[in-house]
Amino acid sequence: MTENNLPLKELKVLDISTMLAAPWASTFLADFGADVIKVEHPQYGDHARKYGAQKNGESIFWKTLNRNKRGMTLNLNSSEGKEIFLKLVSKTDVLVENFRPGTLDKWGLSWETLLEANPCIIVLRTSGFGQEGPYAKRGGFGTVAEAMSGFASLNGVKDGSPTLPGMALADGVSSIFGALSIMIALYGQIKNGLNEGQQIDINLYEPLMRLLEPQITAYDQLGIIPQPIGNSSLQTAPRNAYLTKDLTWVALSGSSQSITENIFRAINREELIRNPKFINNKARLQNVKELDEIISEWISKHTYEQVVEIFNSTGAVVGPMYTIPQLLEDPHYKQRESFITVRDEDFGDMRIPNVVAKFSKTPGRVKSLGPKKGQHTAEILKNDVKLSDTQIAKLVELGII
Repeated sequence: MTENNLPLKELKVLDISTMLAAPWASTFLADFGADVIKVEHPQYGDHARKYGAQKNGESIFWKTLNRNKRGMTLNLNSSEGKEIFLKLVSKTDVLVENFRPGTLDKWGLSWETLLEANPCIIVLRTSGFGQEGPYAKRGGFGTVAEAMSGFASLNGVKDGSPTLPGMALADGVSSIFGALSIMIALYGQIKNGLNEGQQIDINLYEPLMRLLEPQITAYDQLGIIPQPIGNSSLQTAPRNAYLTKDLTWVALSGSSQSITENIFRAINREELIRNPKFINNKARLQNVKELDEIISEWISKHTYEQVVEIFNSTGAVVGPMYTIPQLLEDPHYKQRESFITVRDEDFGDMRIPNVVAKFSKTPGRVKSLGPKKGQHTAEILKNDVKLSDTQIAKLVELGII
């Protein structure tokens, strides 16, 4: 796959957002060839540069969060910066932003102004609570979204307190929906011949709610209020984590009747298939404690390798609960290149997650990691805005870039 054959090579994206959800969305497009210009404030930069673990004073996550992008600085809250910005907008297909609702209007960059610069512009607006509603003006972060979406209330150990995830879950899910929404809008323009722009209003909590549909609809129709239940499930039994003889945690789920029957065969308890307590999913959910004890006892007497071999031979499904180091050493992941090594000028070789998903004809690729602040400013101003070296030097002097 050469640079000229990447499927989104003609797509131009202007990313003025900060932190996680919105920049991640544009990165997914950059992975498939979109020309994404990452714009940062010349003094403060993106707050994500200080997010998470640091190495030599640099954010490690920044390198992959903003990979495959060109980076420039620009003060949007200035007349000169606004003028340059609108020139870039005029040549852009998609604008990505995540300021509090009304911020761009305050800077003189309203929706009407953007449309005047580019009548076909698509704008992804990511915010904590959306562009409208009683909470619209509130600041929003993933932690709050994970709490207010309902996710935390059903996550955690049984009879324990609500538990927040140990990862940027709300930001990640919102970013995926954001990238999908951009592509839907672009497809609509192309397929339906729409020569007009539109705004996409996405927040951090609604994408998570979309994944909580089983719990939300069960409450709506049956009045069931889900509580933290650890590794088990309100929808399926068996479903839990079990410890092997050699102290490896494994996870399994009888997500269908046939898989559950294969689990019973794997633990040499085929008679459980006809046992009224376990004959179907409804019965198993009512007797889940006893069922878990049966499965746990068998697994505790076998090593991880034995469990995997026996389960796979019967058509049951089981897998280890990996730590991060184990992820990087799994032979299946290595063969599929789930992780790739990319050379970085600050950190040297970096192992990072590869592009998702794998396309048979037009796969994406990682050509570079997150840019230094303002790394491509001069290049972009010369080639995209057609400014001279003298004009660029003046902008530096004024603190615009």
